[in-house]
Amino acid sequence: MHSKGIVGFSDADTAALAEIVADVEKSQQLLAAAQAAQIRALARAGDLARKQSTHALARVREHDMALRAISAEVAGIMKTTDRSVQRQIGEATELVEDYPATLQAWEEATITRGHVRAIVETGAILPPDQRPAFEAEALAKCAVDTPGRVRGELALLAERLHPRTLTERHREARDHRRVEVLTLADGMSALTTTGPTLLIDAIYDRLTQQARAIVDARSQAAADLRAAKNGAETDAAATAPQEPAPWQAIASDTRTMDQLRADIVADMLLTAAPDADPTRTDDAAGTLGAIRARVQIVVPALTLLGAADEPADLVGRSPIDAETARELACLTRSPWERILTNPVTGAVLHVDTYQRTAAIDRYLRARDQHCRFPGCRLPAIRCEVDHTIDHALGGKTDTRNLAHLCQRHHSMKQFTAWRVRQLGDGVLEWRSPLGRTYIDQPPPLGVHFRPVDDAAQRGDPPDGAREPDDDSPDDIPF
Repeated sequence: MHSKGIVGFSDADTAALAEIVADVEKSQQLLAAAQAAQIRALARAGDLARKQSTHALARVREHDMALRAISAEVAGIMKTTDRSVQRQIGEATELVEDYPATLQAWEEATITRGHVRAIVETGAILPPDQRPAFEAEALAKCAVDTPGRVRGELALLAERLHPRTLTERHREARDHRRVEVLTLADGMSALTTTGPTLLIDAIYDRLTQQARAIVDARSQAAADLRAAKNGAETDAAATAPQEPAPWQAIASDTRTMDQLRADIVADMLLTAAPDADPTRTDDAAGTLGAIRARVQIVVPALTLLGAADEPADLVGRSPIDAETARELACLTRSPWERILTNPVTGAVLHVDTYQRTAAIDRYLRARDQHCRFPGCRLPAIRCEVDHTIDHALGGKTDTRNLAHLCQRHHSMKQFTAWRVRQLGDGVLEWRSPLGRTYIDQPPPLGVHFRPVDDAAQRGDPPDGAREPDDDSPDDIPF
């Protein structure tokens, strides 16, 4: 969109910003090398503990005692607790032994601490013999995108390499769904629900939509209140007793989004209806009761047909099991937005939704998946569709001139010197105020199959291959 109020830079400002960016880049390289060096030192501490207990009769106990003593020594230097250091030594040992290439890439500042954490955490589900193959592919993905964006792809990659399917493991994991209460300070407690990712994400989405409806209602109420004051009554009418208008109470609501979500979930769980609904005028459900969750799911074609159990992708979150994806696909009217992908390339074949959205919006959500500013991964369903070339300046309402931007980055495009152009096939080129360019590729639809040879197509796995069914606390080192 076009605006004359662009925030620009003078020559002096540009020079100062260039110096700042250069200093940050240099310090980032030094910091990465220092962090990697500390990881190697902590791993050596773990090796020393093992060596001290090699010939001990009670090996487990002696090793633990040696590790405690070493951890306490290191903790004095790091000014933290020995328990924290002992945990860091274990994590450092895992990184050095299972992900050596990741540690080297971090040391060379080609990836960041966030990338390292994403690799280790998503690879944790894999047995040790599968981690080298996972690491090689994960590093290639991390080299071209931010930790937040790449985490979802890494989770799907780990699922693909796991010897057991997510469907199998999800069936077992569902037995552990539960609700827990954690007592906090100041008379507060936390209610935690553990359940299938799809349902938990949908619950949060619906709460967010309902909270936003309340924010919209109180904004309108405030506008109505201002209009009433502007159309002042006569002196006689003003002195007459009047009942306060309903929108006066609504307009005075100052709750935050977090507070609104908490109040709504409490209302629904205690009364089975959202009493916080400002549009409710009787005992029936108001506008909030009509709000339904909306999530986006990418399902491989062969999974949908039941010919494979590859996981589906809950866009912006994590994989979901094939069984759940197939159940959703069978619904005749569903709040889930389903995207069918090519089993080999992952390209979009078809987008299906019962929501009354235009085909062009469905296509863009399937293509973009999230905000298209470099590094941002706010899901597309939370973003605005922006004309890359402003409509007021002749930009067409065409997929080649449209992309999802969150409110923050949409505003940056309008009011700062950041510029963007489309290079074709959904590829965006962003140019910073200093003239640096950043290419943002459309994210790959994370669920797809690799081509297989004739033997695999016949169902005969090659020799040695598995079956085809097959920002952080300071005391964490990576």
